[in-house]
Amino acid sequence: MPTERQKSIARQLTQLIPRVPFVDAEAIREAAGWRHMRELPTASALWLSTLAHIRHQHTDYDDLRDEGYERDEALFFVIDEINAVLDRWGSTRQLTSEPGEDEFEAVEDDPEGRIEPRQRPRPDAD
Repeated sequence: MPTERQKSIARQLTQLIPRVPFVDAEAIREAAGWRHMRELPTASALWLSTLAHIRHQHTDYDDLRDEGYERDEALFFVIDEINAVLDRWGSTRQLTSEPGEDEFEAVEDDPEGRIEPRQRPRPDAD
């Protein structure tokens, strides 16, 4: 018998992403119920579980991480893919990026002149 939290997650999932395929919905519901998510409100747990599922199952995020990109860099490259999946699933929300003021400037304290993540070319770019 489902708990009240499980029922709430199921209801909110239907409201958040009404056209999600069943197999994806099951994985998202399961992740939203994991122990470390229990401290969060159900809406937050569901949103975070949805984003993590899409990121790992429907984008190149893991490949980018394997190629050496940091978490934020890889997320930058897959944000459009994540939002495209959310659109297909009829999501009422989108993932947004809130860049800092100096996102395109070189790191002043970096003697090696490294390039900020958002300036780096994507590995598969022409």
